[in-house]
Amino acid sequence: MTTTDAYTGIDDLTVALEDGVLHVTLNRPDSLNSLTAPMLNTFAETLERAAGDSRVRVVRIGGAGRGFCSGAGISEEDHSNPGASGTPADVLDAANRCIRSIAALPQPAVAVVQGAAAGVGVSLALACDVVLASEKAFFMLAFTKIGLMPDGGASELIAAAVGRIRAMRMALLAERIGADEAFAWGLVSAVYPAEQFDAEVDKVLSALVSGPAVALRKTKEAINATTLTGLEAALELEKVGQLQLLAADDFREGTQAFQQRRPATFTDS
Repeated sequence: MTTTDAYTGIDDLTVALEDGVLHVTLNRPDSLNSLTAPMLNTFAETLERAAGDSRVRVVRIGGAGRGFCSGAGISEEDHSNPGASGTPADVLDAANRCIRSIAALPQPAVAVVQGAAAGVGVSLALACDVVLASEKAFFMLAFTKIGLMPDGGASELIAAAVGRIRAMRMALLAERIGADEAFAWGLVSAVYPAEQFDAEVDKVLSALVSGPAVALRKTKEAINATTLTGLEAALELEKVGQLQLLAADDFREGTQAFQQRRPATFTDS
C-alpha cells in the first residue's frame, strides 16, 4: 500500500511515504539545495515522527536537481529575509536538531548524493547509515573559506568515517573531494556511474525495505553506539565556536567575498 497522508512537507522540502520508503528531498535546486531553518526544522520533525512509524522501513534523503546540498544559505536572497529563512544561529540550531534526528532514527537512513555536498550538507550525508554517490558527486567542507568552522557534527562524523588526519585535511584546507577519492577514503558506501545511479539506489532501498527491521535497527544502534560516542559533545563544541565565529569580522568578510566572487582577506587573530 502506498500512502502520503501522514507526511506533509513544505515547498523547499518535499516528503512522501511510498512502499515503506520515506522520501525526504531538499527542494531548492536553483541554489543546489542550500538550507534554511524552516527546511531543517521540517526535516527534523519529519524524522522524529518517522521514528515511531512502523510503516517506515527506510528513509531516503536526497536533493532535487543536480546537487545534494550546498550547505547553509549565504546568498543575498537568504540574508535579505532572515525572518523567512532564519538567522545563521537559527540555521545552526536547526541543523544540529536534524543531525540528532538522523542518528536517533531507528530505521536505516540512506543519503543519495548525485552532485555537490558542501558545508553542513556533508554532515547531513554522513549522519546517514548508507551514503550512495554518483560518479559526479563531490564533498567539500567549505567553512574556512568564509571564516567559519565545520558544524552539524562534522568534526565527529567525518573523523569517524575517514580518520583524524583526513578529517583535518577536509576541514582545514576546504578541498573538493571527488566521488572516487571519497570512496577510497571510506567517506561513502558506494559509487555508481551516473546513468546507473537511480537504478542502483533503488536496489539498495529495496534490500533494506525487505530486510529484517528489528535486526537492522539493533545493528544501527550498536554501530552508532561504538563509533559516534562523541557526537553530542561535538555538536555542543561546534555550536559554541561557530556562534563566536558568526559574530566575527572574518565571517562578514568571508560572506561578502563569496557574494562578490573575490578572494577573502581575513584579519582576525
